[in-house]
Amino acid sequence: MLGLILAGGRGTRFGVGEKPLALCNGLPLIERVADALVKAGVEPVVVASPRTPYTQNWCRAHDILCICTAGVGYVEDLSEAVALLGLDEPVLTVAADLPCISAPLIEQVVQAYHDQTCPALSVWVPVVDGADAGPYVELVDGRWAAPSGINVLHAGRMGAAQEECRLRIDDPSLCHNVNTRAALAAAERHLAGN
Repeated sequence: MLGLILAGGRGTRFGVGEKPLALCNGLPLIERVADALVKAGVEPVVVASPRTPYTQNWCRAHDILCICTAGVGYVEDLSEAVALLGLDEPVLTVAADLPCISAPLIEQVVQAYHDQTCPALSVWVPVVDGADAGPYVELVDGRWAAPSGINVLHAGRMGAAQEECRLRIDDPSLCHNVNTRAALAAAERHLAGN
């Protein structure tokens, strides 16, 4: 299974350069995600855009396949990447701004996908009281949860809605989706064990 790392967004809330290259405890966010995928046995492919040229350069320097899409939006870029790669099988998608993701978490997601019957699997994390989880909070397995930035989709069905099963993972590592400098500092504290 390929792991598509979505790294072509504007990063407007982050406010400093290309977010995938922001350092988190000394390593770029994208490197942390790519390393976790490799350790889980998933081949990383970065999905960049014209907004992330330095991320594309980083991929070339680190011998990681990078697909440049138009940068229109998450779904559009993902569909374009799948078409450019000629894929017709399940693919794992991971946002480039999840620096606390680990190989065991990725393995858990891949196994959960294989254990269910839906063409797609979305991964959710519980909402911590008082946290700004955005507009997409829903009840998942009896708890309020938000999308984690990790999904498995069937590449051959990208043009249509895909029935999805939902997996809630109660691991604080998945709560660190870095969209602001404060969120980056929180992820660094988490990785440092504080």
